Amino acid sequence: MGILSEALVQDGQGLSVVVEQLVHFWLLVRAPIVAPLLQFAVNVCLVMVTMLFVERIFMCGVLVVVKLLGRTPKTTYKFEPMNDYCLQGDVELGTNSSASYPMVLVQIPMYNEKEVYQLSIQAACGLLWPADRIVIQVLDDSTDPFIKELVQMEVKRWSSKGINIRYEIRSNRNGYKAGALKQGMRHDYVHECDYVAIFDADFQPEPDFLHRTVPFLVHNPELGLVQARWRFVNGEECLMTKMQEVSLNYHFSVEQRVGSAAYGFFGFNGTAGVWRIQAMNEAGGWNDRTTVEDMDLAVRASMQGWKFVYLHDLECKNELPSTFKAYRFQQHRWSCGPASLFRKVFPQILKNQKVKLWKKLHMLYAFFFVRKVLAHVVTFVFYCVVIPATVLVPEVDLPLWGAVYIPSIITILNAISTPKSLHLLVFWVLFENVMSLHRTKATFIGLFDLGRVNEWIVTEKLGNLMKYKMSSKLSGKRSLQRLVSNVLIKGWKLGDRLNMLELWTAAFLFFCAIYDFHYEGKNHFFIYLFCQAVAFLLMGVGYCGTFVPS
Repeated sequence: MGILSEALVQDGQGLSVVVEQLVHFWLLVRAPIVAPLLQFAVNVCLVMVTMLFVERIFMCGVLVVVKLLGRTPKTTYKFEPMNDYCLQGDVELGTNSSASYPMVLVQIPMYNEKEVYQLSIQAACGLLWPADRIVIQVLDDSTDPFIKELVQMEVKRWSSKGINIRYEIRSNRNGYKAGALKQGMRHDYVHECDYVAIFDADFQPEPDFLHRTVPFLVHNPELGLVQARWRFVNGEECLMTKMQEVSLNYHFSVEQRVGSAAYGFFGFNGTAGVWRIQAMNEAGGWNDRTTVEDMDLAVRASMQGWKFVYLHDLECKNELPSTFKAYRFQQHRWSCGPASLFRKVFPQILKNQKVKLWKKLHMLYAFFFVRKVLAHVVTFVFYCVVIPATVLVPEVDLPLWGAVYIPSIITILNAISTPKSLHLLVFWVLFENVMSLHRTKATFIGLFDLGRVNEWIVTEKLGNLMKYKMSSKLSGKRSLQRLVSNVLIKGWKLGDRLNMLELWTAAFLFFCAIYDFHYEGKNHFFIYLFCQAVAFLLMGVGYCGTFVPS
């Protein structure tokens, strides 16, 4: 026993010697080496934060001017209801038919959409438009034979009611969504169509959707795209969906509106929009070189001189991803794709002769660089790496205007589009900082064309499944029995929910927070660091969003 105690004492003494040596080495290199490097990183981040701040102020300023001037799509472009327009055309032609209506193609791409396929098909078949002037395409890339049969039966059901609906499949999934849409445009009956409306499988347009969008294209030959706003049917489902709603509401309320009003350009959202087929053809059609085929098409069409209009008052219902896994995959695609596209179209935009200089500047600087690259990188690097590191190096000067005041203003500008969630502002900041880790990683993958640059995983939709699960109130005992059953029978593993990047970041932030608290940091950053560390920890163990057992 005495020998064991003596060995433990010797080990403890040895460990303390190692710790003392590490502390001594840290004190030697901190001021002459680490501090200058960290100060340089702080200065670079301050420049990026300022750039982001100026862009946000400019966007909100333009939006205020647009509202004060009363500029709306209907005051900027000609709009005449189709009923009046077609009635006038019938009188002039001496006819009384729907021939004056343009031919519209409606495309619904889907992939194993068991929970939502009926919703989108039903909504598309309910669109108000002459039956002989509309074609609905269900582009089914499903790999599950059972789901394919269900979708095909649904199409047949609506076809038997007189709806002109087609069920189209292909032998492979090359190009993913872009490949399916491109293949759909090759059918002979499509050649008769003038416009194409696109809806993802979880989108449910209102019956008057075409009557509120197509007239803009009919009466304004310079317009190539009409985009509607998204409205989220499950925004109140959980805290994670509420956070997503804040971010996306800013995108639609500010970015899309300003892009439409000031430049006639914005990124196509991939769904809930109507394209002029001529504009698509002149731009080269669908291209699967990135995972943001929608943005790619919009950029190429804009370089051909086409303008876009965004209708903020036209909403299209859809579903937000409510599981953390699904949301991570979606954000990877939405961050990696634009960065990859930026790298590929940069020289083309510079050389383009059809786009004015001010529009080129907007596309390259504001649209791509600031929003798609800088915003992701500075959020993670500055707030989750550099600021925490400064508490370890007191020699570094970190001004509060860059660390606190400007970020607070940016946060308020982002959240003001969703007043009902202002009380959740702190949670939104913490949530966005965690997600910036994945967005930054995806951005660098896209910029440098790394391994997962073209990874495409369809965002999981729960549809009516979650409505059923939420309405079925189980007792605590029964819920526990179901969970245990899933663990035992399905082989659920804790490792399936662990996200190591978040956990390592949480450990780093906890260390910095404890250090700042122990040495009584002058700015009390430990309060923020503890909160941010907890956010990374919770999302690192998968305690975020809706958990749906297999």
